[in-house]
Amino acid sequence: MAAADESIVEALAEGAPVTGLALAPPLPRPYAPNLPWTSRLLNTLTTYLPVLLMAVLALGTWWLVKNTPTQDNDRVLAPLRHEPDYTMTDFLVQRFAPDGALRVQLEGDTLRHYPDTDTVEIDGPRIRSTGRDGRVTVATARHALSNGDGSEVQLSGGAYVVREAYAGEQAIEFRGEFLHAFLATERVRSHLPVVVTQGDTEVRAAGMEYDNLSHTLDFKGRVRAVFLPARRTTP
Repeated sequence: MAAADESIVEALAEGAPVTGLALAPPLPRPYAPNLPWTSRLLNTLTTYLPVLLMAVLALGTWWLVKNTPTQDNDRVLAPLRHEPDYTMTDFLVQRFAPDGALRVQLEGDTLRHYPDTDTVEIDGPRIRSTGRDGRVTVATARHALSNGDGSEVQLSGGAYVVREAYAGEQAIEFRGEFLHAFLATERVRSHLPVVVTQGDTEVRAAGMEYDNLSHTLDFKGRVRAVFLPARRTTP
C-alpha cells in the first residue's frame, strides 16, 4: 500500500479529519440515441399485443354466434315442380273403414302422383265404392283426377257412374263427358251436359247435382225428360 494511502487510513481510524482528498469524477452516463419510429411502433405493438388478441377473439366469437344457423330460421325451399314423384301401372288400391269393411277400391291402367298438388292422375280408372248403407257405386272413365285420399274424383271422357239397386230402389245411372264424384259425402255433380237414367225414365240436362244421402237430384239449365209407363205384369 502506498504511504499516502496508509496515512489516510490511519487518520480515518483515529477520527481525524482528512484533507487534500480528491474524489474521482462521476462516470459519464451511457449515450442513448433516439429510437426510429419503426422501433417505437414495434415496442407499442408488443406492449398492447395481448389486448389486441383478446379483442380479435371476442369479435370472432360474436361473428360466429350471429351467423350460426338455428332451427328457428325459416329455410327457403325450392318450389315443387308439377312432375310425378311415382308412377304405377296395372294397379289396384283399396281403402278400408276402421271396422275393416272395404270402402273404396281403385284400379286402372296407369297412376301418376304429383306431390306439389297432392293429386293423382289415372288412365282408365275403375272405381268401386261402398256407402255407409251398403249401397255400391261404380264409376269408369277414360281419365280421372283424384285428391290425395281418393275421396274426391273428377272423371272425364265417357264418364259413367252407377248407383246399384239396393233395398228395393232401382239403380240410377249418370253419363257425360265430365262427372265430379264425392265418395265420402256420396254426391255427384257436373257442369256439363249429362244423361240420368233410372228404370224406364231418362233425363237430359245441361248440368246436375245428386245427393244420395238426402235422395235429391237437382238439374241445371235446359232439361228434357222421357217417362215411360210402368210395365204391367201379367196376372
